[in-house]
Amino acid sequence: MGISIGVFFFLYGIVLGSFFNVVGLRVPKKESIVSPPSHCTICDRKLGVVDLIPVFSYLFLQGTCRGCGTKISPIYPIMELVTGILFVLSYAMLGFSGELFIAILFMSLLVIITVSDIAYMLIPNKVLLPFAVVLLGLRLFIHLEPWWDSLLGALVGFGVLYLIAVVSKGGMGGGDIKLFFVIGLVLGTTNTLVTLFLAAFIGSIVGIIVLKRTGQGRKTPIPFGPSIAVAAVIAYFWGADFVGWYGNLFY
Repeated sequence: MGISIGVFFFLYGIVLGSFFNVVGLRVPKKESIVSPPSHCTICDRKLGVVDLIPVFSYLFLQGTCRGCGTKISPIYPIMELVTGILFVLSYAMLGFSGELFIAILFMSLLVIITVSDIAYMLIPNKVLLPFAVVLLGLRLFIHLEPWWDSLLGALVGFGVLYLIAVVSKGGMGGGDIKLFFVIGLVLGTTNTLVTLFLAAFIGSIVGIIVLKRTGQGRKTPIPFGPSIAVAAVIAYFWGADFVGWYGNLFY
């Protein structure tokens, strides 16, 4: 991978990551992603150029608002940085190919739903539906092998999560169920199941950490979307390696 191309994808990613923060924070509240312009939620000061440089503004301003000095949530630079890294990883793994378009869209979706789920414990339909339609259209032309595996994966992902929700009587959110439908479209059947396995494992680790830090156990609601997002990234790029490694443990 050329350094200059890698830098381009990183910069492209952190810029879009800044926009994804806006989408993830405003869409669940049914707010426009265009108006009003970016502003401090405490002093309502309109942000200038110095405030809006992805990642670097946060570092330069030491994580505070220039107007009122309020601490800015680190979620903003973290998700910008994560988006940049995911875009570089997508190019490094796939090169300039049709699949790269799917990867970029998929990574974008995962970043947005992570932001919204952390902020509001919600994965909005207004985010999932457009991505589902576009990714379904792309998968018809840039398909998996066999071509129907993405459709089966979507049905399996949705069906398994829906069954868990029914059995647990609401233990699984509707947004998570619909997210797995989209994950199935992108990953296919096997890697969707890998995602489910890894998400459950990651979610359990997060739950244990929260329990030890808060001592409140199940009383503390924990968003499952971020765990799903991390698991989906691992399954997308290394799912086959994981299946091979896991299989070798028993044979």
